[in-house]
Amino acid sequence: MNVLLLGSGGREHALAWKIAGSPLVDKLFCAPGNAGIAREAELVVLDIADHAAVARFCRLMKIDFVVIGPEAPLVAGIVDDLEAAGIRTFGPSKTAARLEGSKGFAKDLCRANHIPTAAYERFTAAEPAKAYVRKRGAPIVIKADGLAAGKGVVVADTLSAAEQAIDMKFAGGLGTAGAPVLVEEFLAGEEVSFFVLCDGETAIPLASAQDHKRAFDDDQGPNTGGMGAYSPAPVMTADMARRVMDEIITPTLTAMRRMGTPFRGVLFAGLMIGPDGPKLIEFNVRFGDPECQVLMLRLMSDVVPALIAARDGQLKSFDLRWYRTAAVTVVLAAKGYPGSYARGSVIEGLDAAAQIEGVEIFHAGTTSDSQGRILANGGRVLDVSAVGSTVAQARERAYAAVDRIRWTGGFCRRDIGRRGIEQV
Repeated sequence: MNVLLLGSGGREHALAWKIAGSPLVDKLFCAPGNAGIAREAELVVLDIADHAAVARFCRLMKIDFVVIGPEAPLVAGIVDDLEAAGIRTFGPSKTAARLEGSKGFAKDLCRANHIPTAAYERFTAAEPAKAYVRKRGAPIVIKADGLAAGKGVVVADTLSAAEQAIDMKFAGGLGTAGAPVLVEEFLAGEEVSFFVLCDGETAIPLASAQDHKRAFDDDQGPNTGGMGAYSPAPVMTADMARRVMDEIITPTLTAMRRMGTPFRGVLFAGLMIGPDGPKLIEFNVRFGDPECQVLMLRLMSDVVPALIAARDGQLKSFDLRWYRTAAVTVVLAAKGYPGSYARGSVIEGLDAAAQIEGVEIFHAGTTSDSQGRILANGGRVLDVSAVGSTVAQARERAYAAVDRIRWTGGFCRRDIGRRGIEQV
């Protein structure tokens, strides 16, 4: 079969790497892709925001199945448009994608269905939001309602920081994503990423993972799209996974069905595990980035039949097998990220880094020049990933690979996976 993958980040490279290994796939295309994905797929110059153009390409190249990587096309309704054109596509519909496209929608659904989550209020003007912040006190969380590329959340340690975040969002600092604004209770505990594959009726849990959102070591600095991840996450025991399914995932999917918008695709629940059990931080409607990288490394099963089964409503009798190994991914980001950063600096040493046992390097924001050199072309640029018998071994391999890469324009956290090691 011919498969088209949409996206250009590290998540999409990991998916391309896994999809390309499927014996079911004759030809894999990716639009727009990056320098690393070019090793797995044929890159296509295609505006993925132009749904009609994507459909035309699919008809021209006889594409049998489309996999959507990032959230923006999902929220914009690309699955609806491709399916209407007769093209089988993996991902949720536009209405179902509201679980990520509007944090207010997701929180209201939680409130109506008694799904444990942080206390919150939604605001359409700055002054009432600030008054609520002063009433609640700090620390407190300020969130943009819409999509903000992982930069819409501010965990404010002081009232001043909270008010500045509110002003920034209402002033258009995040474009249309910034308003309305949610102000949420700060949750303490252990943060974990929980993924399920859904077909509208049935949900299959995937392996657990833990992300690192802050830019710098020891969870300091601004929130980012993710600076690294590891799997498995010790806090997600079998009993805790059952609680998450019973208290959060199943009620959400039931509510979506009752609304006439069944959820098909990957549902990603960002959770806080505290003394009272799991609480939902937020939903995403696609594979996480960089969690997808560690999940694909640990997935023993062919991912393509699983994605097709989710789209076709056939997960009821489906099963996934996982390697017992651990996986760690360390993000190399451009200096200045998640703020302003430069593009075009040369990255060297990737081949030497990839020679370390268990290492895979997924490209997140790269391009290549006429000389074949790899250049930085984004905020998060590389995902240096490794597997090992334990998180500690996978982490050691990943950082050994990082140390072989020569890139003066980048930085990384040096504590990815440490909490997973300490909890074992």
